[in-house]
Amino acid sequence: MTPGQPRPPQRYSMSLTSVQRWVMSTLVAITIMHMAAGIVVAAYFNDKQSSQIGLLVISGAFGILAIEAALLIHRHRPLSWWLLLGLVPTLVGCYIVLH
Repeated sequence: MTPGQPRPPQRYSMSLTSVQRWVMSTLVAITIMHMAAGIVVAAYFNDKQSSQIGLLVISGAFGILAIEAALLIHRHRPLSWWLLLGLVPTLVGCYIVLH
């Protein structure tokens, strides 16, 4: 940097609000997805198959809720194909628990 010369403009400048949205949506989605994964672990250690299926359904609901919360923080429309991403812990859990 030479004194007296201006800095070159940045390519990607994000506003503070945009950064706050990304941080908040990431924290919300990861926290709720951890809870969904914990419910899958609870289903794995449960003995009754009916309880396992019920816990896997609850895990799927929490996974969809996590993605929905992230979408709403970014002010996107509530129904999106991204909601299918919330079913990943449940699908993995179904493979592990019911296989």
